Amino acid sequence: MGNEWRASTWGDEITLEYGKALRGYDATSGRVRVFGSNGPIGWTTEPLAPGPGVVLGRKGAYRGVQYSPDPFYVIDTAYYVVPKTEMDMRWLYYAIQYYKLGEINDGSPIPSTTRSAVYVQDLAVPPLNEQRRIADILGTLDDKIALNRQMNETLQAIAHALFRSWFVDFDPVRAKSEGRNLGLPERLDAQFPGTFEQSERGAIPSGWQVVSLGSLCRRVAMGPFGSDITTDNFVDSGVPVIRGRNLTDGFVDERFVFVSEAKADELRNANAFPGDIVITHRGTLGQVGLIPTESRYSRYVVSQSQMLLSVDPAIATPRYVFELLRSSAGQHALLTNTSQTGVPAIARPTTSVKSIQVLRPTRAVLESFDRLLDPLIALTNCVTGETRTLASLREALLPGLVSGQRNVTAETTFGEGNR
Repeated sequence: MGNEWRASTWGDEITLEYGKALRGYDATSGRVRVFGSNGPIGWTTEPLAPGPGVVLGRKGAYRGVQYSPDPFYVIDTAYYVVPKTEMDMRWLYYAIQYYKLGEINDGSPIPSTTRSAVYVQDLAVPPLNEQRRIADILGTLDDKIALNRQMNETLQAIAHALFRSWFVDFDPVRAKSEGRNLGLPERLDAQFPGTFEQSERGAIPSGWQVVSLGSLCRRVAMGPFGSDITTDNFVDSGVPVIRGRNLTDGFVDERFVFVSEAKADELRNANAFPGDIVITHRGTLGQVGLIPTESRYSRYVVSQSQMLLSVDPAIATPRYVFELLRSSAGQHALLTNTSQTGVPAIARPTTSVKSIQVLRPTRAVLESFDRLLDPLIALTNCVTGETRTLASLREALLPGLVSGQRNVTAETTFGEGNR
């Protein structure tokens, strides 16, 4: 640490201002982001604090730290940070993370971070220009990670749109039946019929069928019983266990706990492999993940709250079934048999999931769907890998930079900084 860094306490550097209760904020639209204790929760019209700024959770089991480059609103379960002297707000964001202010508890039954507990904590403060250089390095990494995530969201939206066009709205079939040309390649256009026929689900493309989801699968299996896998079984490395946190974005191939190879063999009925689909049947319902064919591990174990589907490749494709289960109709079908007592759960999950009625297009159409999505999936996997590398670099750099153990020079900065 350089001699110019000064020892201080948080109470000498900042105040934590209470957020205010807010009614009527919108979950999806508005010009001002609203933050709660766990992060962004919606939008409103008028800010409570100017940007850039930092939000620190005040109540709850998880009290996150958020950075907002723009004016924002904070509800009464969180604080917003006001420095007592000129400081780089993004550096403050990283410093609050490093010093783990969100993990300070006051001992009350509801986990809480109090101002008095924070203010007495020590920290080391670098000169303003060095704060800016530190924020520039870490902020550039965070900005690229955010951009990558937005790109993947866009790629996923394209996949959803194509699925809906072909298998919900039947655009190619409808166009042919009306004598219109959608501009599809001739070979692809020929795979779609030009007429509809009636089924128990209404009009569907001629030659397509309404079948049970179970008929598309070689295997539908449950995760282990709770007594068969406990925290005592977890080891530092081995076979990864898929939990709900791994299904938050289609499939998150990281942040696992592990069991030994021997334990995974013992739980072989709950083993999942690349190409398998994993569904949450208890807890946060509606989560669906597709293990990529280019996954990081050759096998996985699903947890007690998950179940898995192995699609029969002679009948359908995992990508089609995955997109189907993530569609509005698929989500509705998954949640139809939800038990309303205790923890949310799908009643008789294996039977319920197998019996879901789905549309079975021709194999040729499904193969064409996969081929069109292959470049998008490849790009998504590439971006995901880059994001993982950037996140690891950020986590490696943050402690040394914010503590002053790693020297920062103008030559090490990546951009122009964030004030």
